Amino acid sequence: MIEGLSHITFIVKDLDRTSDFMKTVFDAKEVYSSGEKRFSHSREKFFLVNGLWFAIMEGESLNEKTYNHVALKVNKTDLKRYTKRVLSLGLKVMDDRSRIDGEGKSLYFYDYDNHLFELHTGTLEERLEAYQMG
Repeated sequence: MIEGLSHITFIVKDLDRTSDFMKTVFDAKEVYSSGEKRFSHSREKFFLVNGLWFAIMEGESLNEKTYNHVALKVNKTDLKRYTKRVLSLGLKVMDDRSRIDGEGKSLYFYDYDNHLFELHTGTLEERLEAYQMG
């Protein structure tokens, strides 16, 4: 039986730059750095973002941007604050897709290695209800 999400891992070219990204955008707390040791495929760092375990591992960036993404829930009153953080790092922000009323708002942006993130104000329940009404 699946108990929940264990962790999310991203391969990144520059561990230090992505560490700054994680801390600046998500208020991530760094809880581990392998330094020069390699217990896994490459050097790595672990972060906690409101209890979610994120891992970054050193490697080559993705060659292209896709719509595959990780969406994190945020309060709608905080979306502007997060937008400022993302823009302060010079990250590429995508245009939001068209939405129906009740679906929530989103901020889509790419990190330095072409990973797409979404900060979303809605919940699954709200989306299902909006789709039933639409």
